[in-house]
Amino acid sequence: MNNEIRNSSGPSSTIPPTSHIRLEEKFLENASDNIDSAEGLSPQLELPTRDECPATIEYIYPEGGLQAWLVVLGSWCALFASLGIANTLAIFQAYTSQDQLSSYDPSQIGWIFSVYVFLAFACGIYIGPIFDVYGPRWLILPGSVCVVASMFLLGVCKKYWHFIVVFGINGGVGTSLLFTPSIAAIGHFFNRRRGNATGIAATGCAFGGIVFPLLLQSLIPKVGFAWATRVMGFIILFLCIIANVLIKSNLPRSLAAKSPHPDFRILSQPTFAMTVLGSFLIEWALFVPLTYLTSYAIQQGFSQAFAYQILPILNASSVFGRWLPGLYSDTLGRFNCSIVCILLTIISVFAVWLPFGGQTAGIVVFVVVFGFASGSNISLTPVCVGQLCETRDYGRYYATCYTIVSIGCLTGVPIAGEILDRDGGEYWGLIVFTGCCYVGAFGAFAIARAQMKGLVC
Repeated sequence: MNNEIRNSSGPSSTIPPTSHIRLEEKFLENASDNIDSAEGLSPQLELPTRDECPATIEYIYPEGGLQAWLVVLGSWCALFASLGIANTLAIFQAYTSQDQLSSYDPSQIGWIFSVYVFLAFACGIYIGPIFDVYGPRWLILPGSVCVVASMFLLGVCKKYWHFIVVFGINGGVGTSLLFTPSIAAIGHFFNRRRGNATGIAATGCAFGGIVFPLLLQSLIPKVGFAWATRVMGFIILFLCIIANVLIKSNLPRSLAAKSPHPDFRILSQPTFAMTVLGSFLIEWALFVPLTYLTSYAIQQGFSQAFAYQILPILNASSVFGRWLPGLYSDTLGRFNCSIVCILLTIISVFAVWLPFGGQTAGIVVFVVVFGFASGSNISLTPVCVGQLCETRDYGRYYATCYTIVSIGCLTGVPIAGEILDRDGGEYWGLIVFTGCCYVGAFGAFAIARAQMKGLVC
């Protein structure tokens, strides 16, 4: 595939892509070499001044083509295999709390899944900048090994610490190694259509949240928990093979990413700081219903079969919630679409789940609306972060954001479990906590949006 570099004051050329470099530096270097080779032959040859140098060269994104869409397909597979597990947490929580870990209270069990989610995002502290420097290849491969091993070993876990190590730590690290570069790689091929491309890839998370719960519900009574999770492992292995083959980078090495650490100095940018705060509050709340929804349905008196099916309904709605906001965000504005989706989430929690969650119609309406509205949390938030920086520094900004966000992931589920304990097993406090987090996120994103110019942001 030929990539073009376009000069803002002249025609396009086919110089290999070197995003955000200055032509004058290359021009001066070449002119100096010409003088050395022509010494004595052209005494009047002079170096050009910086005023005579052409304008900045900017990278032209492919915005499509076979290779670009194959990367999206590979990212879809990686997100299916990684965050598809995250969208199945409610099934694991409900089953283990009634079987292997029945002697533990909800807040203790919650730490297993909060460690998983924490590491899935916190490992971005290294993975984002490493991606900027080395690309996705040596991140996707070990991530695949960790996630597949986690599923194959989960079935033999019997003790609390087994679940912490196998699922929480190993699974969380593997998920991060798959999730972070698969999202970042899309930004190398798309800019104007990045929201749409990222949204399409993010539907993989939702499809995983549909397939895996239904698979577990069907197989656990027939072959047991151990073999049900092994079947999941084989599916994930197949998806990871595709991801390893298809996901590639398309930009040169970032000179700014010299060390794999977040750069907290960029939090001095008000818009970025408010975006990080909003993302923190979103993730603080998001995994609470994703973890406790099945247990909530059982506690409300619904059958176990219905309680297991409610999560796939949420994730089916989330397919459209991850794709459609991403599609329209490219024309209506990424922050604009995020704010609308967060507002819709607040309505679903306070106007549907809290008063009517104990009724069949109420809980179905809630999971459909919440699934659609919260779907943009995964697909649009990384795109909003990418809008605030240059593409080659995206990994550094992403790592800084999600290092902070991961703290919310670590503490949200255990806090919700503790609230559940203090309320005597009643879920109203947990629901209010979730809704208040989204209200704070709405305020933070609204402030960030107010600091931008133009209607489409």
